[in-house]
Amino acid sequence: MSTPPSSSGYRFDLAKWATVPTLLWTALFFAAPLLFMLAVSTWKRGRGTLDPVWDLGNYEKIFSKSYLLQGLFNSLEVSLIVVVVSVLVAYPLAYMLAYRVPARWQKLLLVLLILPFWTSYLVRSYAWSVVLGDNGIVNSALLAIHIIEEPLQLNYRRGATVLGFVHFFAMLLTLTIYANLVQISPSYHRAAADLGASALQTFIRITLPLSLPGIMVGAFLTFVITMGDFITPQILGGAKELLLPQSIILQIQRAADIPMAAAMSVLLMLAVTIVYFAFSRWLRLSRM
Repeated sequence: MSTPPSSSGYRFDLAKWATVPTLLWTALFFAAPLLFMLAVSTWKRGRGTLDPVWDLGNYEKIFSKSYLLQGLFNSLEVSLIVVVVSVLVAYPLAYMLAYRVPARWQKLLLVLLILPFWTSYLVRSYAWSVVLGDNGIVNSALLAIHIIEEPLQLNYRRGATVLGFVHFFAMLLTLTIYANLVQISPSYHRAAADLGASALQTFIRITLPLSLPGIMVGAFLTFVITMGDFITPQILGGAKELLLPQSIILQIQRAADIPMAAAMSVLLMLAVTIVYFAFSRWLRLSRM
């Protein structure tokens, strides 16, 4: 008589086949669209059709026409500014929450930090547009105390776009940094104090290095979402300084140039991929 396979063999086979649905889902909804977009980016726009000519003419046009490449530069600049400002706002808030607020109040404050995420992203952008408008709170207050004589043009500027992004991502970064700070063992701080380190030295040599994974994870998420966002720049930034997502939409809606839009989307993904590899060290540490 043949002996039945062991239970461990069944577990191994089950574990192997359990990944098949995930691989199929990834191939169907991520890999296939990505490959199709790469293919379309090498085509040309015909008269109401797409001509699969397979050349790099779209990429050559992007790098030869400064107005097409400017959207990428604008997106990179805005994303980096948003990341830096969000970190500078979020880190002190997360630090105070982790080390200065009593434990019984921390959960309540975390809930208050999460509240902005419950509001529609579109509603938040329009709310900032109203606040920064000619009759908004900012201009009304400045006019009331006679600092200005006529409303300032605050909307449809890069500063308005950055402000809208920072309002959202500062809260996200606060959560990622806070989650990292509370994992740092208090014994490290006590040991540093016993060895004569000042509060500043303890922060620079212990707290800040150990909280870098939380900073980098939040910064990476902020960069990725900011690079690909269309709503906030469109509502708050207007059309005076186009970011890359806005340029892609214009290629589709106005020029009806799908291959060019695909090529610009490939550049967007390439920029995000480069940033991912730059952050990969800390992203790996965060999973440990």
